[in-house]
Amino acid sequence: MATSKERLPISPRKIRLAAFLAVMGPGVIAGLSDDDPAGITTYSILGAKYGYQLLWVLVASTIALILFQDLGARIGVVTRQGMIGLVRQKYGARSGTLSASALILANIGTMTAEFAGIAAAGQLFGFSRYITVPIAALVVSFLVLRGSFARVEKVFFLLSAVFFAYVIAGVLAHPKWGDAFHGMVVPQMPFTRDAIYMATATLGTTLAPWGLAFIQSYAVDKRLTRDDLKLLRVDVWTGSLLTGVIGFFVIVTCAATLHANHITITDASNAASALKPLAGTLAKDLFAIGLIGAALLAASILPLSTAYSVSDLTGRPAALDDKPSEAPLFYATFGAITGVSALLILIPGAPLITILVVTQVLNAVLLLPLLLYMYGIARDTRLMGEFAASKRMLTIYAIVIALVGVCVGCMLWFTVHH
Repeated sequence: MATSKERLPISPRKIRLAAFLAVMGPGVIAGLSDDDPAGITTYSILGAKYGYQLLWVLVASTIALILFQDLGARIGVVTRQGMIGLVRQKYGARSGTLSASALILANIGTMTAEFAGIAAAGQLFGFSRYITVPIAALVVSFLVLRGSFARVEKVFFLLSAVFFAYVIAGVLAHPKWGDAFHGMVVPQMPFTRDAIYMATATLGTTLAPWGLAFIQSYAVDKRLTRDDLKLLRVDVWTGSLLTGVIGFFVIVTCAATLHANHITITDASNAASALKPLAGTLAKDLFAIGLIGAALLAASILPLSTAYSVSDLTGRPAALDDKPSEAPLFYATFGAITGVSALLILIPGAPLITILVVTQVLNAVLLLPLLLYMYGIARDTRLMGEFAASKRMLTIYAIVIALVGVCVGCMLWFTVHH
């Protein structure tokens, strides 16, 4: 029998679990933050308009997300640099500056969409946007500006848990699971402008440029090492798969209720309102709560992604454990993005639709060169050493980039000729 001074040996399983929990974060948080209000809106419209037919697009987008989130996290751990800093180092100051500028503009627009999601969800519960938006801006600012890395990460995980409201809402909607499975594995594409646009939007909202930039910088900020790469890969796959799962339940919820009753919507708050008579008040409330959680998580991540990128470009300190006096540019960028985006929502008559359309175009324009930059870095043995991508993986990356190029080209063509 062990004495009080003796310690029982710790099982290998508990050691592995503790190691995984220490590494976990970048993949899950970056993945789920892609399910922001813009993403939830895209999935809602996809399900309401096309039912289960285009679920395979979500599957393909999730696979692309796994591949490039995994690559971004690996690049961050191996090089100890963020994406924009590496672009500047490898491709020159002009490429780095243009990438950072496009990311900043796109992130302001996308951040505006996050606050729009908070405003719309708040209105479903009877609260004015002039109350909910300022409170949300203060909450995310206080969280990041006053918290340590460990504390901020715990809050991110707490917000991520809200997404499971969509799983419950999906079950309450009683979808046709057989039709959903068929839609996932059998590619179908109506040859129409709207269908191609929605498919492209689904890819773009799942594989968001700011998410790719964030995961790389976040892995650096978390101080992960090359020894952590195997566990980090599990984290990335988990986060990306959860992103696809949440998107799946949003789509099937709207397919089983709105599409089945020929109800059209324009955004996620419309979907939540329309669910009430079809699936009950609980489903409507869960959908709205999920929208608020998604918006708050993304509203915390987006300014961080921008602040990391600006600091990377200029070579300034960028860490959540740094005090504002130690990393003034990092925190000033975070505050500026949050403040400007919140003010845009509060301006009476602000052209929100124009802002969102321009943002979508900027994200599409930025995504393709960002993926090409990542491809170039992945094959660079000087930067990546033994962790450079193999020929097989480079071929897979090239195929995905080519498909993204076709989708982005289609979206831009339809945007110009709309």
